[in-house]
Amino acid sequence: METTSQAVAQAPATEGGQQVPSARRTVDGYLQAPFPWYGLDEAFTGPRWLMQVGTAADGAVEHGSIGHGDEPSVRNEASEDKEKFAVVVTVAANPSRRSADGTGLLEATSVASAAWLAGVGLLSFTWPGSMDHSLRDDWLDQQTETAWALADDLDGPDWSTLSLPVDGVPTSFHYRESEFGWVLAGSTQEGVHVGAYGRGMSAYGLGFAMIKDISVYA
Repeated sequence: METTSQAVAQAPATEGGQQVPSARRTVDGYLQAPFPWYGLDEAFTGPRWLMQVGTAADGAVEHGSIGHGDEPSVRNEASEDKEKFAVVVTVAANPSRRSADGTGLLEATSVASAAWLAGVGLLSFTWPGSMDHSLRDDWLDQQTETAWALADDLDGPDWSTLSLPVDGVPTSFHYRESEFGWVLAGSTQEGVHVGAYGRGMSAYGLGFAMIKDISVYA
């Protein structure tokens, strides 16, 4: 699934590698989406923050993310064990279709798309403590390919099944854990796929709900 955000659902980074504060992010892209956004349900009472939307080749919004809890920083290795966050990725459930200009086909989206975006999102906030700075790009490329392979095999041995509420309805998710955190992905009754990733917060107690008014995050 190709998007202009390079499928990494995270906040833009500054030159120093720090994440841009929530107040400087915009809700505009979220408001342009023709599908509903999802986040953790009302049982979660901590901070919520906008991240980034991804668009298809024709400019249509295809996915985006909402963060919950602590805003993670890839630079601060000492805080990795202390940071508690969960990010919910919403992906429009689109079939393969012709682009707006008629020049080509846009790739279909699926639960695998949500699983891959969640996997890559988790990697974007991960930096193995024993790794030299100069090697991280190579490591990230390798791990991104691994995340895609895992997302393309949701029925494989690396995934288990986890039932979590979505708008109050028990829903089956594909779920996996790694040394970096956890990733899950499933579909909703509202025509979107939902992925999520996190660290420091258990996935087992989470619930998801459609966001009634995304503009309150502005």
